[in-house]
Amino acid sequence: MNKVALLIPHYNNFRGLVTSINSIDSSEFIDIVIVDDGSTREKIDEDVLIKAFKANGTIKFLYLQENKGIEHALNHGLDYILNNNYQFTARLDVGDVCVGKRFQIQHKFLEDNKNIKFIGANANAFDMEGNFLFRYNFPLKHSEIKKRIYLNAVFVHPTFMFDNEIIKTVGYYPTNYKSAEDFAFAMKVVKHFITENLEECLVNVEINPNGISLSKRNQQIRSRLKVIKDNFYFGYYPIYGLFRNIIICITPNKWIAALKKIKKRNDRLH
Repeated sequence: MNKVALLIPHYNNFRGLVTSINSIDSSEFIDIVIVDDGSTREKIDEDVLIKAFKANGTIKFLYLQENKGIEHALNHGLDYILNNNYQFTARLDVGDVCVGKRFQIQHKFLEDNKNIKFIGANANAFDMEGNFLFRYNFPLKHSEIKKRIYLNAVFVHPTFMFDNEIIKTVGYYPTNYKSAEDFAFAMKVVKHFITENLEECLVNVEINPNGISLSKRNQQIRSRLKVIKDNFYFGYYPIYGLFRNIIICITPNKWIAALKKIKKRNDRLH
């Protein structure tokens, strides 16, 4: 058994799952825990995935009888990981691609920096045709992360790796913040532990128009607002973050999309 378990929730996207598994470098030492969240189509073919997995480790398949939502699938997998005494948990979403020796890099960082219990990394975003869209550049140090988490994303979920010790303090993924369980989880971690992002882009993230952040945008923003309110204190960043997310919530989706296109265009020019 390896020290790191990779947690992947799956729902109706087997082809994307094969792509993700196939992207793991053959030199990696990692076990995979795949939780199928009640898929009704594109169901898992275990033999295909076992053949696609070239790294040093095993794959465990867990199946939920009905679709309960990603937060429940994550917690089901996390429960298995903790009960089997893995030291670290890493995350990857279906369709996303690992870059280089991603898990070795993150694992070594956590082993070398015992005071840091949770890390993410920068990432590249691609559309479903494989076209580059933009690069995620997150704050790297905890001092900036703990301030800016109230404003916008400071981690991207598929880059998470954390020491499982943190679960004793922060608990599992919250189930009362629909479509923002990763933000709520990260908020709890940032409040109790030192966190960091690695500057390297270690994951290529697939921007799926049917993904949670796009198809359930309003629900996600309302949940983010609830997370901010539940962790609010009187300070510049929480106040600004609260009003910023309220404005985003009431702004039409097409306006947000247009502003993002302008920002991406400017990022490419600079």
